[in-house]
Amino acid sequence: MTHDSPTAQLKEAGNAAFAEGDWDKALTCYTQALNLIELDTPEKAILYKNKAAVYLKVSDYEAAIKDCTASLEISPNDPKALFRRCQAYEALEKFEEAYKDARQVHNLDKNNKAIAPILQRLHDIVQDRMARFAQTTTKVTQMMEIAFDLSTTVEKRETATSNLLVLAKESAGADLLVKEGIFEKINSLLKKETTPSIVVSCIRIVSALCKGNLPRAKMVLQLLGVPWLLDQLNSNNDDQVSAAQYCCQTVINTISGLDLKDDKQPDKALCEANRKEIDTILTCLIYCSTSRTITGKCRDAVLELMMRNCEYRALDWAERLVDINGLQRMMQIASELEEMKYESSMEITENTRTIISCALGKVYDNMYYDLIKERFSAKIEDFIHEQLQTPGMESKVRVVVAVTTLLLGPLDVGSSIIGKEGVLEMILVMANSGDFLMQRVSCEALIAAASKKDKASAILAQGVTILKKLYQIGNDNIKVRALVGLCKLGSCGGTDSSWKPFTDGSTMKLAEACRRFLINPAKDKDMRKWAIEGLSYLTLDAEVKEKLIEDKEALQSLIEVAKSGDFSVIYGVVSTLVNLCNAYDKQEIIPEMLELAKFAKRHVPEQHELDDPDFVHKRVDILGKAGVTVGLVSLCKTESENCKELIARVFNAICEHQNLRGIVVQQGGAKALIPLALEGTPKGKYQASQALARIGITINPEVAFPGQRMCELIRPLLGLLDLECNALENFEALMALCNLAGFEAPRKRIIKENGVSKIENYMYENHDMLQKAAVQAMSNLLFSEEVVKLFEGKNDRTKFLVLLSTSEDIEMSKAAAGAIAILTSVSKRASRKIFEALEWKEILCFLLSNKDKDVQYRGAVIVKNIASHSKELAEKLLVPEVLLVLDVLSKFETPEMAKVTECVKATLQLAEQWKLVEKEDESEDEL
Repeated sequence: MTHDSPTAQLKEAGNAAFAEGDWDKALTCYTQALNLIELDTPEKAILYKNKAAVYLKVSDYEAAIKDCTASLEISPNDPKALFRRCQAYEALEKFEEAYKDARQVHNLDKNNKAIAPILQRLHDIVQDRMARFAQTTTKVTQMMEIAFDLSTTVEKRETATSNLLVLAKESAGADLLVKEGIFEKINSLLKKETTPSIVVSCIRIVSALCKGNLPRAKMVLQLLGVPWLLDQLNSNNDDQVSAAQYCCQTVINTISGLDLKDDKQPDKALCEANRKEIDTILTCLIYCSTSRTITGKCRDAVLELMMRNCEYRALDWAERLVDINGLQRMMQIASELEEMKYESSMEITENTRTIISCALGKVYDNMYYDLIKERFSAKIEDFIHEQLQTPGMESKVRVVVAVTTLLLGPLDVGSSIIGKEGVLEMILVMANSGDFLMQRVSCEALIAAASKKDKASAILAQGVTILKKLYQIGNDNIKVRALVGLCKLGSCGGTDSSWKPFTDGSTMKLAEACRRFLINPAKDKDMRKWAIEGLSYLTLDAEVKEKLIEDKEALQSLIEVAKSGDFSVIYGVVSTLVNLCNAYDKQEIIPEMLELAKFAKRHVPEQHELDDPDFVHKRVDILGKAGVTVGLVSLCKTESENCKELIARVFNAICEHQNLRGIVVQQGGAKALIPLALEGTPKGKYQASQALARIGITINPEVAFPGQRMCELIRPLLGLLDLECNALENFEALMALCNLAGFEAPRKRIIKENGVSKIENYMYENHDMLQKAAVQAMSNLLFSEEVVKLFEGKNDRTKFLVLLSTSEDIEMSKAAAGAIAILTSVSKRASRKIFEALEWKEILCFLLSNKDKDVQYRGAVIVKNIASHSKELAEKLLVPEVLLVLDVLSKFETPEMAKVTECVKATLQLAEQWKLVEKEDESEDEL
């Protein structure tokens, strides 16, 4: 290859780009040069080595290994290629491979001093790993002997299974356990084992071994099978059901590449390869859901698994569920009633109704086109029709229960069913009957049906009299349901204070009736639940809000119910809290449209004076200090995304008050908010993320989000840097990210999540507060070598910071000057870029002579940093104008100027060392 050849020119251009830190250009040049060489020549090996060097710089270690290996295939004993591959292996923690390459480099070049410390370090690591592996082998053998020996005491076996779980989470331990036949031994043990803690540990061991390991997940399906997973779910022990549910989801995640927690979409190739296994698991779950032999808790867990995996961003299985008649099975569960116990009835829990309504809603939400939605509705109508054709009142009662469940889930489908001729009339007839059960289910149906204004109007016309009559009945179960029906109808005007469906004072009387049920400890939980639901409607009225917030006994009862964690009350509780905080969406009122509506004589909603900001702030303050956070944390485990959104709204309303943020952290709110910010509806995630940002601004992140939790916070905050979010949300996210970027682990996570570019975008925003917050965040990110490299590249990033440092806004000037000070302290290349600003002399003089001492000190540090890099830079920097300012500053002796003076004197000493200025004669002339 001659020096004039295109390949040589590209190689030289790549070398020049590498020297300048322009990694993209260097990679492009080397790649193009490689494409021009067909034969395996020494020059080709060199180009591969050079490409690998670029990949090491950009931390793409897999690519570096690939190119080093390609180079070694041409030149097998090339020390540089081996050394670079060693570096890449070590970065990927493949220490054995790295040690092998390091030894080969040492053997090829005994005088290479650079490899000696690396070889010693890798030798120590490999020896340590071998020793630990030997210890792990011994532990595995000992623990397995104890755990699976039924003659050993329960206490020893519990300890042994716990230790096996720890070993299963380690790579070496997991491999040994599988090699020792752990799956077969667990299968055999659980056929006889009766100790709950050991059963739970065994299930968790299976989960740990499967997580992220496809061969092991397939081994579980082959050796244990889906029926084994379902058998472990079938229990009344909460811990066992939870562990088995997690195990099922872990297997599904591993064979599909899915991970909703990290917002990771399924791997299409993986899903296709394992389609048979995925379909088998989900089909078995659907068929199992209506089994009469499983426990109610198992049924709830199965429904949650179906709901979690049917949505489009998971396995997109909703359409398939409809095709295999899964809807009919779900409707059978939806129509189940605890009071109707017979031989073929299913066991359900108090949460089953809520879960099945959420599951039906989730399936319907994933019907993406009209045809499949019509099929969904047709399947539901077929089920209802079939039940209505069955003789006897029992089937009619089941229809009403099913309709109620639909109205709590896919509302449009439920409204369509209740709008069918005769259905609403049948419900009203049941309500007017003398049968307790029919009156109860009809009341619940009327309550659910009044969700939409048109249906509420129809019920107002026909059902109010019946509900009032039912309220007069002595049975409290009927009375409280009728009360909720009246509350819902009475609140159908929403927050519009100008429209009252009932006469003045009626809503206050209804609220008082709900209060009596709520605060009476003699009433059972079910009645208190209904009383809370009634308040969730009535608290749309501002007068009711004020009365409730001042009623300490009622408020404490509401919070106590929330603390119970009962998911059947969750919607009523959080809706009431949202109303008290005014945390619901408010329609923006455009003055011109308001005038137009008045001119057209249209009804214009009016806000009550008790919903003014002062009253709202007072209510939120009372709620926060009353301990509502503890209740919200207890309810966060719900699977309902809508309920999660409501909880997030309340949290955000509380966190808006700076004095309440410490209480939220103290009571576990910060920990609970992270999952809410990662999963749920878009609005819910934004609300939770903003609450986290507000906490992150005012409380030390190490206190509010200890350990790994700081890193988990990054993705939600970056989600707020979105065009859909308003300026306040952007600003609060940037401020919180600025605080987090001061710590190494969160800083690395910001870079990994591509947060640098998102933050940088706001540095160019035409909004002073956003721009300032972005610069402050970027200054902390500059403690990372990767971010420094961005500013060293061929761009105007450093120049832009220099220009920002002259801002009239002191805080902006401080932030920009601080960023430059950090940048120049670690990068000679970035220091050289300071001179790209045409007015760099004037800017440095501006910083050095600034009235603000913090800005002045930053300017002195920048000058010192630049001068310390090299004589060339110092000579360029220390022009007469700058030297004059430095000379003046060096003579200040006041305490407030001590830091500046010390820094300036250090710069002048450097100038003397470089012989750029003459040393002053310190001897004084005699008088």
